[in-house]
Amino acid sequence: MNIYFSASIKGGRQLVQTYAEMVQELKKYGNVLTEHIADSDYAKTGYLPADVIYKQDVDFLCDSQVVVAEVTVPSLGVGYELAYAESRGIPVYCFYDSRLGNVSSMVLGNPNFTCFDTAKVDFAQKIKELLGE
Repeated sequence: MNIYFSASIKGGRQLVQTYAEMVQELKKYGNVLTEHIADSDYAKTGYLPADVIYKQDVDFLCDSQVVVAEVTVPSLGVGYELAYAESRGIPVYCFYDSRLGNVSSMVLGNPNFTCFDTAKVDFAQKIKELLGE
């Protein structure tokens, strides 16, 4: 299974350790195409040109069977990726921590997204239920 992991990069990296833990858990269930998002040095090493990133990410989304997103930190890019996945019928699972802020109602209210508050559910257990065999 190809998994597209989505989380804030330019919108803020304060949860990068959480991203790394999530990616490690996701790797138990498939190939995480966007593993680099969880690299704490990723945002420091410079970016590829915008058109290259766009093409790469769209290609990754098209190759994915599921999108798992950490949506606590607001990000235009994450929002775009979620909408793109929705338009292609790719299942989207959003995780957020309600203790750290408010999540967009456009995400929480979307009936095509399944959202979980990690203040109330264990990520590893929930991913096992969703992606485990």
